Amino acid sequence: MPSAKVLEQKKAVVAELAEKMGRAVSGVLVKYQGITVEDDTKLRAALRKAGVEYTVIKNSLIGRAADEVGLGDIKSELEGMNALAISFDDAVAPAKILKEYADKIESFEIRGGFLEGAVVPASVVNELAEIPSKEVLIARMLGSLQGPLTGLAVALQAIIDKSGEEAPATEEAPAAEAAEVSPAAE
Repeated sequence: MPSAKVLEQKKAVVAELAEKMGRAVSGVLVKYQGITVEDDTKLRAALRKAGVEYTVIKNSLIGRAADEVGLGDIKSELEGMNALAISFDDAVAPAKILKEYADKIESFEIRGGFLEGAVVPASVVNELAEIPSKEVLIARMLGSLQGPLTGLAVALQAIIDKSGEEAPATEEAPAAEAAEVSPAAE
């Protein structure tokens, strides 16, 4: 039987994890097995750079924290060694980074996750990982807005250029007629 001190420590860990899971925009649960120290170091650095918290934690603690925040369905994925990546700002970041490593390392796999308070299966996490980054989406949107405006500007310039070519031709014709009339009058 664990001591009262150990139980209090576990309760504190569960409370902290539940608080993080409750305010996170997304989280990804991965099977943490078969990853080398070198790959793990690179993975953790990439997650830190993206602002993602990544922890290898006992399944029972993840399960209790998930129950506290209404994500109890994720407990069905809690078998073996697992790690949890939580993001508070970018819902796509943990999925993208972890999928990259899951594709490289055969035994490292995405088990599932949660997105804005709802548990999602691994297939949804993988689809989320395929979404382009925020910067790419903004660039695409601006490009799609800029395209019609560029087309309009080109069309207007073509009209101006066309009317500009005809105007000198029509102005030269009266001048030429006036020149022909003048010598005949003399």
